[in-house]
Amino acid sequence: MNKNEKFVITINRELGSGGRTVGRLLAEKLRVEYFDKAVIKGLQDKYGLSVKEIERAKGSDQGWWAQFKRMVNFGGYESTAEFYDPKLGYHEMLDPKTVIKDEKEILLAIADEASCVVAGRSGFYVFRQHPNHLSILIQASMDYRVERVMRKQGMSEDEARKTIDMIDKMRENYVKATAGTSRYDTRNYHLVISADGKTEEQIADLIMQYID
Repeated sequence: MNKNEKFVITINRELGSGGRTVGRLLAEKLRVEYFDKAVIKGLQDKYGLSVKEIERAKGSDQGWWAQFKRMVNFGGYESTAEFYDPKLGYHEMLDPKTVIKDEKEILLAIADEASCVVAGRSGFYVFRQHPNHLSILIQASMDYRVERVMRKQGMSEDEARKTIDMIDKMRENYVKATAGTSRYDTRNYHLVISADGKTEEQIADLIMQYID
């Protein structure tokens, strides 16, 4: 991946691996925008961002994404916290096919205008034909994941394990439904990282080293 040209970095992650935080940190370090389920949903709900609105904006004389950002005062990595809801990552359900399609088209349109980091949303598959794409998978041992979910969500060990098992199954079903493959197939990624023994900051720095 060449960071001096328009690029997209996609991060798939296991629940409790810290991948969402890594994505946000990476976007900050690269000074690009960050998108995940919560951000996209926030843009859709709050500002009516849709495929139809994108097509309408593209018909204007100015760059549609720059125009949209000015309209909603969307400042990329500095503003994503407004839409970020950590609970969404633990309770998301499979989207209807129409929502999946719209979400995919929105991400493709955004990446066509500006470099970005995308967490989840079958990004490795959505951007598989992008000419400057880096696909990353962040994993962790079960003990690491359980401890982190317990600490972050205030759950008991039993609750954390049940939550991880439920979300693992739902995310695998989501990827199979949208991409026709398994999210655990490492052939889908350029870089696979274990979070064990590393902080989110260290993982982000490791990715930056890989890019450089």
